[in-house]
Amino acid sequence: MSAAKNEAETGERKVDYRLLRRLIAFLAPYRLYIVGAVILTLASSALGPLRPYLTRIAVDEHIVKGDVPGLMVFIAIIVGLVILQGATQYALSLLMTWVGQRVLLDIRNTLYRHVERMALRFYDTTPVGRIVTRVTSDVEVLNELFSSGVVLMISDIMVIAWIMTFMWNTSPKLTVMTIVILPFLLIASFIFRKKVRVVYDLIRRQVARMNSFMNEYVTGMGVIQLFRQEDRMTRQFAEINAEHRELQDRSIMYYATFFPVVELLSAVALAIIVWYAAGHIGSGEMTIGMLIAFAQFTEMFFRPVRDLTEKYNTLQSSVVASERIFNLLDTKLTVDDNADAKPLEKLHSGISFRNVSFSYDGTTPVLRNVSFDVRKGETVAIVGATGAGKSSIINLLCRFYEFQGGEILIDGRSIREVEQESLRRRIAVVLQDVFLFSRSVEENITLNRPEITHEHVVDVAASLGAHDFISRLPHGYDTNVRERGAVLSVGQKQLISFCRALATDPDLLILDEATSSIDTETEQLIEQSISTMLKGRTSIVIAHRLSTIQRADRIIVLHHGEVAEQGTHQQLIEADGLYAKLHRLQFGVQAV
Repeated sequence: MSAAKNEAETGERKVDYRLLRRLIAFLAPYRLYIVGAVILTLASSALGPLRPYLTRIAVDEHIVKGDVPGLMVFIAIIVGLVILQGATQYALSLLMTWVGQRVLLDIRNTLYRHVERMALRFYDTTPVGRIVTRVTSDVEVLNELFSSGVVLMISDIMVIAWIMTFMWNTSPKLTVMTIVILPFLLIASFIFRKKVRVVYDLIRRQVARMNSFMNEYVTGMGVIQLFRQEDRMTRQFAEINAEHRELQDRSIMYYATFFPVVELLSAVALAIIVWYAAGHIGSGEMTIGMLIAFAQFTEMFFRPVRDLTEKYNTLQSSVVASERIFNLLDTKLTVDDNADAKPLEKLHSGISFRNVSFSYDGTTPVLRNVSFDVRKGETVAIVGATGAGKSSIINLLCRFYEFQGGEILIDGRSIREVEQESLRRRIAVVLQDVFLFSRSVEENITLNRPEITHEHVVDVAASLGAHDFISRLPHGYDTNVRERGAVLSVGQKQLISFCRALATDPDLLILDEATSSIDTETEQLIEQSISTMLKGRTSIVIAHRLSTIQRADRIIVLHHGEVAEQGTHQQLIEADGLYAKLHRLQFGVQAV
């Protein structure tokens, strides 16, 4: 999407202050600290404008009259006010920064917990870079809002109110003449806010694009280098980066224009004061103290107005970021259990699929009226061509997706009536694409589950033939495997995934193409070790290589999302159907 189109769409949106109220709700646990910050703000906002007011009195009542002792008293009072104001602002800044950082921690934790609960359908359609941007960069945008923005906006408003009060008490007529340029300042601020808000939104979009690009292409760097695509990817990243730089340049240009305008209007206000003083200071209507005080008031008046505009831009940027954050929090792509769902303590009788139909997108069917049983202690294999729906059955059984028709029963009870956490605790899945974390070998096996001891890990690894190669690693079970197991071979990663699955002694073991990426020697090692562990354990095996499932108690053949046939290996060969055809394609002969 082009930047121009993004800008058009952004400019049409109105600021939704309900988002800001939802953000402020995160301050609720820190309300006492906020009350303290407000008190400090009220005190600090009054101390600043009080100094020019006291300066006028010091000049007119003491300097002009030569009252040195009285002048020294006022000097001491003004110095004391400066010190007190500095201490108050220091305490306020420290307090709000403390609160702001804890609010950001709460928001990040809330986002992370929400993302963790999302169904896999969410990750199918949402780029990883976008999620990372929401949890990191977009939350960081809120830092200034919570650390200083809201409270300092209140402070600036109070400062303006106090300045107007002291100015009016000093000279109502000169006050009216000074603020006559205020409408021009408001118009300039309105135009500036509108322009900058659009740019801020586009910058956030561009950062998300950059994160998504980096995540995808760093992950696929091996493919990029293998096919010599470095130059093309460099050009694409340069284009994204150039758009980001152009947007930043536009924001800089807006600031570079606005601040001189504010300074110009401030100079005009000061010129009005000097012009008025030139004609009235001799008559006594205007004093030297009033002139000095109004010069200070004018400088102080335009500073909070300018700061308010900046803080409003912070507010706008925060609204844009919060809109993205709450869009994520409001996304409810979850697979929910029934209200009366109960935990699954142990698998007793088995699993049943009854006329199950499923579609990932709601329109294209993946499974059509699939029915079969997996009895306790039975090994059932599922075979079929790519796209037949084999992995979809596993996704439904693990409750990663919601099926649209039929029913899945666990021990005769609807799977929707079983708590997902307890269900997944009783299931272990080994996938073809093994994911290992940048942790030690043992941590990748236990996943920090406290019930799995080191001794048990070693026993499981030894039974699967993994102990020998793990022991040869530089630090044995404490060796860090790096990101995605970079220091291990494909076969070694697969062996570790087997250890991870079997370490919890699951009721249901699922092997989804678990040996398709392993060399023959490693595959023989795994099959030899796992054949004993499958005895007496309910298991589902999905495989393209039919040699791995010939000893299964039953084989289910899927074709275009439907159960085409099922039976033992020998029965299906004798039936000379789809399975026999697949067998001939792989082995070239018909086995009997």
